[in-house]
Amino acid sequence: MKTIGLIGGMSWESTVTYYQQLNRLVKEQLGGLHSAKIVLYSVDFEEIETCQSAGDWDKSAAILADGARALERSGAELILICTNTMHKVYSQVQDAVNVPLLHIADATADALERANVSTVALLGTKYTMCQDFYKRKLVDRGIQVLIPGEADVERVNHVIFEELCLGVQKPQSKAEFLRIIGELAGQGAQGVILGCTEIGLLIGQEDTPLPVFDTTLIHARRAAELALEGEGKDS
Repeated sequence: MKTIGLIGGMSWESTVTYYQQLNRLVKEQLGGLHSAKIVLYSVDFEEIETCQSAGDWDKSAAILADGARALERSGAELILICTNTMHKVYSQVQDAVNVPLLHIADATADALERANVSTVALLGTKYTMCQDFYKRKLVDRGIQVLIPGEADVERVNHVIFEELCLGVQKPQSKAEFLRIIGELAGQGAQGVILGCTEIGLLIGQEDTPLPVFDTTLIHARRAAELALEGEGKDS
């Protein structure tokens, strides 16, 4: 079994989900008392968010690159950035290490293709929804991406940073997200990407008839598959 390196803490609320899912997936595959081999480097999210707000992506890239190098020195054989937004600096982080960095949008595009979804709604931070670094991965695979209008982009972004990253889930925010998903379905979306690793704390498949693609779960599943290549079930 390969050792998985996690660059987490962005926010730690969703990093918990990564840890739980990776261990559950490994146990499902191998049985017995098996669990995932994981090394975690958890950043101070306040520092990262300050960089985001200031547009200082180079500084945030340097912070995550330091984390990736620390994980590699600790034995990580593949690395995940446990957030969608910070894949904006994916290339700088990958260049800092010699082990593969699993891109969350690549894993998500694979899942969309398997589900034959060609038009998808995207919810996430305003950076993920409005900038090109994430959407381009999907568009290059022939997938049309729909995002909310400007006011709803700000609403979704506010809920992520001011509620979900702080461990707060409000019923009224859930209702707003479901309204937005419904409107994007009306525009032709065949599924919805939960393109922020915290959104899965608020919205699940049971909440909407539209197929839900939770990037946290997709990213973790792909990492577990890669870590377990060649492994057989035993106890």
